[in-house]
Amino acid sequence: MASITIRNLDEPVKKRLHIRAPGHGRTMEEAREILRQAVGSTPPARDLGRSIYERFAAIGGVELDLPPREPMRDPPAFRTMRQA
Repeated sequence: MASITIRNLDEPVKKRLHIRAPGHGRTMEEAREILRQAVGSTPPARDLGRSIYERFAAIGGVELDLPPREPMRDPPAFRTMRQA
């Protein structure tokens, strides 16, 4: 099991944890349970593309007129110049 250190914890927060813990039949185990509940209730991360799509799906899409494709141009011919 991993350990975690929380530095600079506000004294009022620490006091509230000490007060809350006995009410739930725990010691500072209360902090562990709070963290477990906070992290456990977070939904799993979703795909960024899917999230963006869902956010803007109600607005609808945009139809763009795309120009017809033209044949590819020939690449430029680079010639070296030699001096006499």
